[in-house]
Amino acid sequence: MSETAKIAYVFPGQGSQDIGMGRDVFDRYASAREVFDEADATLGFPLSQLCFEGPAAELTRTDNVQPAILATSIACLRAAQEASNGNLPSPSFAAGHSLGEYTALVAADVLSLGDAVRLVRERGRLMHKAGQKNQGSMLAIIGLDRAPVEDVCLQSGAELSNMNCPGQIVISGAVDALAEANNLAKTKGARRVIPLRVSGAFHSSLMEPIIAEFGEVLSNFAFRSPVTPIIANVSARPLTDVNSIIEELLYQLRRCIQWQPSIEYMVQEGVNCFYEIGPGRVLSGLIKRIDSGVRAFNISGIEDIAELGNSATP
Repeated sequence: MSETAKIAYVFPGQGSQDIGMGRDVFDRYASAREVFDEADATLGFPLSQLCFEGPAAELTRTDNVQPAILATSIACLRAAQEASNGNLPSPSFAAGHSLGEYTALVAADVLSLGDAVRLVRERGRLMHKAGQKNQGSMLAIIGLDRAPVEDVCLQSGAELSNMNCPGQIVISGAVDALAEANNLAKTKGARRVIPLRVSGAFHSSLMEPIIAEFGEVLSNFAFRSPVTPIIANVSARPLTDVNSIIEELLYQLRRCIQWQPSIEYMVQEGVNCFYEIGPGRVLSGLIKRIDSGVRAFNISGIEDIAELGNSATP
């Protein structure tokens, strides 16, 4: 890696999971095994086996998939650090997409791995609970700018929930609101409207019933100041103290994820290289659509780690 490169670590969210994720780094690197072993012991069941073998229906359950993706992402990070003998380039910023924000907290030493796994397990449980109380879902709208999507939401009662990249916006809402939004978006010229396989209208007001309870959950965990600034999903600005982090985690549940503005902020601050750490390649694709001039590396398995070693020098 060039000495002039300014790095950011980014961590994927729900939807990036795949059966078998993390297995190769578990088999190769002791540090990755330690991550999965700690996650299994913390939760009291073999989360690692669920990651490696499924079944898919259990893995994708909200309260399972959140700790599964977090543990896999940290295992990939630890494996890359081990493979580089501790010389993996340090980030100027860290960020994560929704759930991935919790992984960023572990990477920035705000939360211990064990605490983070327990916290996202509880977060997933409450999100599923909210989804059962107020049934809803999410739609990805492809090919429309923000203004027409906002108009779709205004007319249908849906809400903006993810500003992912130019031409890709996710909305959330009740089932009937999304049915109307689907038709309206197509009428306005959307190239595609894709229903997401989720159990609720995440990052919308339909999550409001769990906000107070989740606030109580957060009060039971010990947070530290981050060693690396974390770019907040809600404001797309750095989180540098414990109070702002706790507030972010609380309100992130019901507010729109500002992913595109987050990447744009980091680029404006000089970041020209992003490491997507964890399963899948969703964020790398979004980043290149936001700014084609930056580089994005994936660290999702041993092949990526080997390629990173070939393309980067400590």
